[in-house]
Amino acid sequence: MKKIDKLILQAFFGPFLLTFAVVEFVFLTQTMMKYLDDLVGKDLGTGVILQLLMYFSVLIVPISLPLAVLLSSLMTYGNLGEHHELTAIKTSGVSLTRILRPVMLFSALLAGFAFWFNNTIVPKANLKAYSLLWDVRQQKLALDIRPGVFYNGIPGYTIKVNSKAGENGEKLYGVMIYDHSGNSGNVAMVLADSGRMATRYDGQYLALELFNGRKYVEQPTARDRSGAGFVQQKFDRTDIIFSLASFSLDRTKEDLFKENKIMLTLPQLRGFVDSMQVVLNKERKQASTQLNPYFLYQRFDTTGQVFDQRTAAWQVPATKMPASSAMVLEAAANRARNMQSYMTTYSERLNSTAREMGNYRIEIFRKYTQSVAILVMFLIGAPLGAIIKKGGLGVPVLVSILFFIIFYVVSIIGEKYGREAVMPVGVGMWMSNFVLLPAGLFFLYQARRDSSLFEVDFWLRLSRKLPKWFVRKPAPVTTAG
Repeated sequence: MKKIDKLILQAFFGPFLLTFAVVEFVFLTQTMMKYLDDLVGKDLGTGVILQLLMYFSVLIVPISLPLAVLLSSLMTYGNLGEHHELTAIKTSGVSLTRILRPVMLFSALLAGFAFWFNNTIVPKANLKAYSLLWDVRQQKLALDIRPGVFYNGIPGYTIKVNSKAGENGEKLYGVMIYDHSGNSGNVAMVLADSGRMATRYDGQYLALELFNGRKYVEQPTARDRSGAGFVQQKFDRTDIIFSLASFSLDRTKEDLFKENKIMLTLPQLRGFVDSMQVVLNKERKQASTQLNPYFLYQRFDTTGQVFDQRTAAWQVPATKMPASSAMVLEAAANRARNMQSYMTTYSERLNSTAREMGNYRIEIFRKYTQSVAILVMFLIGAPLGAIIKKGGLGVPVLVSILFFIIFYVVSIIGEKYGREAVMPVGVGMWMSNFVLLPAGLFFLYQARRDSSLFEVDFWLRLSRKLPKWFVRKPAPVTTAG
């Protein structure tokens, strides 16, 4: 490795690590905000939160790398140009392509790493993250008994308190507890003037210490089983223990989530696509066979066996057709409506299978497009940094955000069009790279010519050339000799 390569790589690694950390933090914050409502108020603990942060930080690495490369390459070559180091290197006879080569090779290696990471690590992280998120969503909210509100978060009991006091609200006043744990209605009720609330055995149980109250228990009478009476018990102090097992985080088996498309590797995705394609082709071939029961008298060319014959050969002789009547016409109309309804349902099932197969193909192409996007972003960032000659976090950040928004919006549009079969899935997924690649090649061309892309003179010269490109030159006039 030559000194110039070491100089450029040393200037690149610092901004790259910084921008990658910043981009990871921004995307991780945006991702966690989507699930904030599922996390708040459930007393998950630090361990569960850290696991979710770790898993989701892994998931956003493939989308963070292109933006980090774009921003860091802009900053690197912008700094070199701003401090005239780029000019000094060019003056010594080194071409711009040679100056870009070390970072370009690093971007190519990073693209290969991103592909391996997206195919190997991301499916496992998806499995861990979304299985844990599923369990978090199923967990109840943390114990929160509010004054004047009936609380039924504890299975089999309904609790209401008039007011709470104390530093943590452990002192209760006007306590009312309905016991319907026996699945026979509210057969028991406890009233108390005051009480204290505390958790025991490391939060596994809730203990209520009640004072000055009464307990009412409904019991059937001995003479009439349908009648009921009350047994009243007065107490000065009593303890009631509730199990909080329903508030613990129960983990679901991860095997139940393994079939999801975002949790599969490329061979598994291709296997699913091939299997679904076989099923779809089989269903399409069976369409004509499934219509046989709807034809009462005689069927023609529903299996394609006489496709090469003329239409006249399909006609039924009039002598063999039954006489028309209202009953016959009504039966024919009913069969036609049934056939239409069946074909509508059948086509919806085929479309659903094709749409699901398209979703799996989207995940296949995503692993390639996100990796190639690193090279495309380098082709945009490095030449553009050499042109604008501005380092730091000012102009590079604005330019990076602009191009990344274009990349992100076009990616979403292409993915949507591919999912809805507006265009082929491959074209839709590669559309964002195809749109930005010409811009990168144009910036590289301008940077090699030392053109001032953002000066007014450049756009004036371009505006003078455009009419010449689009106006057809008149054909030369030849005169007869």
